[in-house]
Order: sequence, then C-alpha cells, then structure tokens
Amino acid sequence: MAPTRRFTTPQDLRAALGQTLGPTDWTVIDQARIDRFARATGDHQWIHTDPRRAAARPFGTTVAHGWLTLSLLPAFEAQLLEVGGAVMGVNYGADRVRFPAPVPCGSRLRATAVVAEVRDVAGGVQVVLAVEIESDGGGKPVCVAEVVSRYYTGD
Repeated sequence: MAPTRRFTTPQDLRAALGQTLGPTDWTVIDQARIDRFARATGDHQWIHTDPRRAAARPFGTTVAHGWLTLSLLPAFEAQLLEVGGAVMGVNYGADRVRFPAPVPCGSRLRATAVVAEVRDVAGGVQVVLAVEIESDGGGKPVCVAEVVSRYYTGD
C-alpha cells in the first residue's frame, strides 16, 4: 500500500491535482459481509444471499451488491488521504458511478484515486476524486465513481 497522503490544509490539495493516490490495502468481501449488507438494506436477492442457488448460475457463487462495493468508499478514502486544517469534512456525493464487473464472494478489493478537481466553495474546498475499485486478478474495475467531498475551514 502507498502511504496515506497527508495534506496540512484543504487548500494544499491543489498541489495534488492530477496525481494518483493509493492503492489502499486489500479488503476481502466474504459471505458474512454480503449477508450483513443484505440485512442492513433489505436487499435479499438470491444472487447475493443464496450460495447454493448462485453456485448453479453464471458467476458460480454469490456476488456482492454494487451498493456494498460503493459503500466501501469512505474506508478506502480514509486510507488514501488525510486532510488537516479543516473543522469538518463531509461527503457531498458521487457522480458517474458504474459497476463494470461483478464482485464474486471471496474477492479482494482495493482502490486508487486521482485528484480530479479542487475548487473553492463557501467556507472551504470541494474535492473530486476519480476512484477506481479493482478486484485482485480481475480484468476490469468493479466500481468507478467520482467522489465529491467538502472540507470546511471555518473561514
């Protein structure tokens, strides 16, 4: 894993524009995690929660929910960068989210990100990270998204 990039202030993110952050550590997506996500969201579709039925289908096993994969972004982002000098950081949203490949149960995932945009907003800085989540040995990313965060400085 590349070390977490530390920025003294939100404004310092401008110096990283166009740079790649990461990769993060690998995270294993096991059936227990998939089942907990199904319970939390109420999405009990068999391709996620029924290993016996899924074994006879195209993936040969259950697959993680796309939303589960997306929900890993805060943990991955915490490994990618640390921003000091902010009184508050908030998740402002995500743009252009896609799931180009499935995440079979047992997959190992990690993320990299490119600092795609940094701009001033009232009271702070808005940062867009172009994030790609990959599966160990996978040919295509399992998730790509533009993650928008805001870091408020209290100014």
